[in-house]
Amino acid sequence: MRRHLKYTLICILGTAAVFLIYLSFDGSSSIWSLGSLSQYHVAYPRNYKFIMDDTPTCKTRSAFLLMIVPVAPSNVAARDAIRKTWGNEKVVQGKVVETLFLVGLPGGADAGPQQEKLNQENDRHHDLIQSNFQDSYGNLTIKTMVMLEWLAAHCTNASYVMKTDSDMLVHVPNLVKLLLDPGTAKQNYMSGLVWWHSPVVRNPFNRFYLPPEVIAESEYPPYPLGMAYVMSLDLPGKILQVSSQIKPVYIEDAYLGMCLKQLGISPTDPPENTMFIVDPGHPLSYCSLSKVIAVTTTSITQMTGYWEMTKEPDAKC
Repeated sequence: MRRHLKYTLICILGTAAVFLIYLSFDGSSSIWSLGSLSQYHVAYPRNYKFIMDDTPTCKTRSAFLLMIVPVAPSNVAARDAIRKTWGNEKVVQGKVVETLFLVGLPGGADAGPQQEKLNQENDRHHDLIQSNFQDSYGNLTIKTMVMLEWLAAHCTNASYVMKTDSDMLVHVPNLVKLLLDPGTAKQNYMSGLVWWHSPVVRNPFNRFYLPPEVIAESEYPPYPLGMAYVMSLDLPGKILQVSSQIKPVYIEDAYLGMCLKQLGISPTDPPENTMFIVDPGHPLSYCSLSKVIAVTTTSITQMTGYWEMTKEPDAKC
């Protein structure tokens, strides 16, 4: 009898635990889910300040194409690798290309020394843009919106900007070739690896979960994957204007897609599906590298090696 009562008690407790979890995540529940909805939104008060912004780019020096790399404040190794490789390609097919790095405030016990190192790094290169938001993975949407703010304020005379992650190899000549193509739009243009009909994740144990109270639709509007996308420089101001009508979510590239939908603009697929690759089969051949615009790499060594391959005479199919 005691064993039976113990078994019954365990079953009751287990059922209660499952029920509480259901209440916590079920989109139709009220107090349990509504109390936690703020964790899926981003606090973006639109009043961040730029505390490091002495780059001549877009101020005293104009460019056809800007490359902006949002990167962690501590990741100086990635910045230096980019400066020595594709970020050092300044004139391509007669067009001026500039590369900048976007950072927020460093965190942790060594935030002070990190900030001093950033100041010294910028004194050498003058290619850092820093805003006073806390730099973290959860604040990627803030980082993206701050990037758009800077572009809208300074770079309306440039033609295009590419945002790219720090672990990407960018084939700058191929990108410039695409942007100079007569078929590439000069306004309302955004391209990359476009995700069409991307489902909103409803599994509460997935890190990309969003409940129906945050996004009622079952699919996101189309958006280019955040690893690397390019846009015409009329778009930053337009996106910022409509962003006030859409509460930001922490999935930054999906949020851009929501803003594009509000504008009535769809992203554009690249002419070839070989141009933007998020999950390549390494190692890549000369032929594959000759076709890419942006491809994910697994290390600085690999990115550097691939860039050197693109510069060799037989870097073609």
